[in-house]
Amino acid sequence: MITESRRKPRRSRRRSRRLLPLWASLLIAIGVAVGRQLAPPPAAPAPAVAGRTSGLVEKVVDGDTIKLADGTSVRYIGVDTPEVRRRKGGGWVRDPEPFAEAATEANRVLVEGRNVELEADVEPHDRYGRKLAYVYVDGEMVNERLMRDGMAVLMTIPPNVKYIERFRAAQQEARAAKRGLWAARTSNGGD
Repeated sequence: MITESRRKPRRSRRRSRRLLPLWASLLIAIGVAVGRQLAPPPAAPAPAVAGRTSGLVEKVVDGDTIKLADGTSVRYIGVDTPEVRRRKGGGWVRDPEPFAEAATEANRVLVEGRNVELEADVEPHDRYGRKLAYVYVDGEMVNERLMRDGMAVLMTIPPNVKYIERFRAAQQEARAAKRGLWAARTSNGGD
């Protein structure tokens, strides 16, 4: 009597290896989020470093944009992350680009509900009226951290180029280590 094998086909090792960096990034983000939930609530904002202002992050819009409790929208200078939304007609629709949700979650873990310091550069606002800033949490520049973790890519728009060399080094490090979106690009045969 001949019987058919009812085993499920194995996933290819190649596909598993390609998804491993994405799962690792997600697990790290979840671990950091859980750790933040156990931490005490943020204290009142400390006096800002000279030349910086401070504010409480109310909402993370996407990987490179936040909204403060006072209603100010802030766009991170020097970095770009995949978009979660796109314009359609007169409004916005949710239509995430690849890796957009991971970048948004990484930003959320770093800043949501926390006090941040904002450092301006030459041009204070973008064409959409958002405040342009280098954003800091506990003395660490979030713009640079997102890039170092492979959640963002370098995007410079003169005259706001104060930290371009730091950003280049962070991007090179992430790319060499195949972190975040660089792992996805490498495994898919991209740049």
